[in-house]
Amino acid sequence: MKSKKDKIRSLLKAIETGDAQAVAVVNEAQYIQHNPQTQEGSEGLAALFQRLSKTSPRVNIVRAFEDGEFVFAHTEYDFASRKIGFEVFRFNAGHAVEHWDNIQERQGPNHAGRSMVDGPTEATDHDLTESNRALVRSFVETVLIDGQLNRLTEFINVDTYAEHNPRLGDGVSVLRRALESEIDNHRRIDYQRVHRVLAEGNFVLCVSEGNYGGVYSAFYDLFRLTNGQVVEHWDTTEKIAPRSEWKNDNGKF
Repeated sequence: MKSKKDKIRSLLKAIETGDAQAVAVVNEAQYIQHNPQTQEGSEGLAALFQRLSKTSPRVNIVRAFEDGEFVFAHTEYDFASRKIGFEVFRFNAGHAVEHWDNIQERQGPNHAGRSMVDGPTEATDHDLTESNRALVRSFVETVLIDGQLNRLTEFINVDTYAEHNPRLGDGVSVLRRALESEIDNHRRIDYQRVHRVLAEGNFVLCVSEGNYGGVYSAFYDLFRLTNGQVVEHWDTTEKIAPRSEWKNDNGKF
């Protein structure tokens, strides 16, 4: 029997293949869509994916993880342009019933020569899932939201930290400079609220909202941890459209 994350791998790949059977994992009668640019109920997923498959898209599910009723996946898409995304699905009674995502144009490689998706893909240390989840939440709330940059090294390994953000490079000092950067007397990278922290073993995804460069945005940050410290980071940042432009009323988060 397929795991939830394998079902989501098949579902996302169906954008490329048009496989209607893979789409059956979604309970469309209960499905709640949180992508503000996607209209609910206008077209069944099977029909939508069949139509999309004819445009020769490319979908690569780089890594996927399972956390109770949630699956979170890190993906790269090649449609009209190349994009990197995080996809989050909630399951109920064996079917996917809710979906969130955060998608950014692919950029890079960054100053360290890393792409937005390369690096380890398989979760380990499953017995540390909850402690890793707690550490990431504490890091985001303490350092990214409260701005206690002097505590960076409590959470991040100064010797091995690997960064995949296309604008940055490896090392805690590079990250600190980015977090210190201001625009119009406000933090350029301004985290304001954590919405969800999902984890499997040594991989933790944190979903947050705030502002980037003064623009209201969603932050999805994926962390890999070793021995109670962050050693690797991937992310996407996406502008949140004004509510007047939303195609559904479910909200980004």
